[in-house]
Amino acid sequence: MSIQWLFDVIEDRKKNPTEKSYTSSLFAEGLPRIAQKVGEEGTEVVVAALAQNDQRLIEEIADLTFHTLVLLSARGLSPAHILAELEKRHK
Repeated sequence: MSIQWLFDVIEDRKKNPTEKSYTSSLFAEGLPRIAQKVGEEGTEVVVAALAQNDQRLIEEIADLTFHTLVLLSARGLSPAHILAELEKRHK
């Protein structure tokens, strides 16, 4: 599994929504809900980092990563945009 693979699955859910898909439901609820989820997950990462075990931190970072990828997709962006920005900063 890779970030790109996960992003491709997210893009597929956006293009081919299904009733039982959590990802499809996020897209249906729209950008405000997706952004809210990113904020919630970010807070949960901080809490896990400061007060919970490593496994919980890993789980919360996974949730944050997933919701961030959904947000990128909702805005018509991709992980490649993030990597390009990071590369630009490295120079």
